Amino acid sequence: MKAAFVIILILLIPGNSFCQSKIEDDIGYAFQNAKKGIYWALDNIPDKKSKIENNLIADDKLYSFVKLSKVVDGIKIESTGYYNTNEVTIKIFRSNGSLENSGYLKKKEPEIPGNAEKRKD
Repeated sequence: MKAAFVIILILLIPGNSFCQSKIEDDIGYAFQNAKKGIYWALDNIPDKKSKIENNLIADDKLYSFVKLSKVVDGIKIESTGYYNTNEVTIKIFRSNGSLENSGYLKKKEPEIPGNAEKRKD
């Protein structure tokens, strides 16, 4: 009886490790899809709008749902990646300075108060 129990346990252990590795692979794919959403948002920062939302869809599959909001001195991005029944959410904040250094935003020239053009009324 004990020998049968030990044999059954030994046979079940490899099945468990296979299931765990499959779940980790699925989560990895969902994470990659969430990263694609982050990269999309960084490449599509709006000039005038303060908030955008978008679904990244290909081949009739939802890969990522992205929210970008402008906040004080930067942007906040939330991207949810999907794969099968798994979803992974990444939230990041990037300051305007780091976005300018990375080339995602144009550097603004500081205004000099004495050099402003005078309006003609």
